[in-house]
Amino acid sequence: MTVADNNQIITFGCRLNAYESEAIKKAVGDSGQNNLIVFNSCAVTSEAERQLRQAVRKARKENPLAKIVVTGCAAQINPQKYAKMNEIDLVLGNQEKSSARSYADIDQKDDAKFDNAKEEKIHKAPLQHQDKLFLDAKNSAQIFLTPDETAKIKVDDIMSVRDAAPQLVSYFENKTRAFLEIQNGCNHRCTFCIIPFGRGNSRSVAFGEIVAQVKKMVELGHKEIVLTGVDISDYGKDLIVPITLSQMIKRLLALVPELPRLRLSSIDVAEIDDGIIDLIANEKRFMPYLHLSVQSGDDMILKRMKRRHLRVQILEFCAKVRKLRPEITFGADIIAGFPTETDEMFENSVKLISEAGIIFTHIFPYSKRDGTPAAKMPQLNGEIIKKRAKILREAGKAELQKYLQTQIGKTLKVIVEKNNIAKSENFLDVKIPATIKTKTGQIMEIKVSGLEDNYLIY
Repeated sequence: MTVADNNQIITFGCRLNAYESEAIKKAVGDSGQNNLIVFNSCAVTSEAERQLRQAVRKARKENPLAKIVVTGCAAQINPQKYAKMNEIDLVLGNQEKSSARSYADIDQKDDAKFDNAKEEKIHKAPLQHQDKLFLDAKNSAQIFLTPDETAKIKVDDIMSVRDAAPQLVSYFENKTRAFLEIQNGCNHRCTFCIIPFGRGNSRSVAFGEIVAQVKKMVELGHKEIVLTGVDISDYGKDLIVPITLSQMIKRLLALVPELPRLRLSSIDVAEIDDGIIDLIANEKRFMPYLHLSVQSGDDMILKRMKRRHLRVQILEFCAKVRKLRPEITFGADIIAGFPTETDEMFENSVKLISEAGIIFTHIFPYSKRDGTPAAKMPQLNGEIIKKRAKILREAGKAELQKYLQTQIGKTLKVIVEKNNIAKSENFLDVKIPATIKTKTGQIMEIKVSGLEDNYLIY
């Protein structure tokens, strides 16, 4: 939760949302409004939306006089649902959420929209995006709104948006890692995913804007920057002068030589080119940790997910870059219990964790999303999904512990975060004794003497 005066910005979901909450914070501040509670929502699972609705009801109960705004992906994808909630005063789309004007007139109805709806006494809310993949499902689930409910909605068609980042801001984690949004949206249509319809198609931030923002972050004293987005592997294809992600990174590092550490938030192995391989092998400022969008370790499930890689590509990529840079580590997103997943298919995902040496696992129990092709596939029992998610998490924890044991006795370069906790270049957490004085953002070399839970000990 971020609090500015008596305004609150409450964030659900991914780090991109956390980054964008900083833009919301600024927009709300610039609007001059007070006593706003803004929920920046996630729609990646139905559980995320359930938690959002629960949090909204609780906020209204505890703050009866506050104005409550819901924005983010859940609001973008299904604004009608949230306009129906009596606790909510305003529903904003992803494009609208970083504009001060969106919050400035929260007490005023959109007269044209309101009068229009009033004539019919009841209003059928229009589709927010015209995509064939979702059209039938949305037509069959249209929600009828009253004029007052219709007037709550400020959500444009995200598919028509061309701007990548309407407002560039600096989001800092523990005052060390600064996150910079370089891309938004996604051109791919994985069968389980509704996020492209909350974020729109892929748009890239102009290279010059990225350089300017990175220089600003470095001047502010931040020594590690993470490039983030919805699908950063697609960066640059839509620019007037196309550029690849690896070309952009190489030029950025050349133009900002004072930046010590650069990371990627995640990457898709289907779009990794020779330039990324070269960065891993030869650029020491490019941090040796990659979070891979894997989703499954079984080829049939990957095909049904409409992913663009096969199991062998994950294994070959990890083996190849590990030879080039032995200290590199990997994380991965994996879905447990995708429709039609058999015991054998699931076991392929479990084995992939150890075979690829994935030490940081983000496990998502499959959650049915209406409107996605996967929702029409034969679904697994919920208890089976929970059990499989637990097995995958345990496999990931075991792999992490095994890797941490190999680090004892090694010398690592770390960046200090807070409370004498530091992060190594390959993303391992390190505890520094309280007897050693450190400063947030300090880069230092340490020799690992032991292991405590998931922490290396200096």
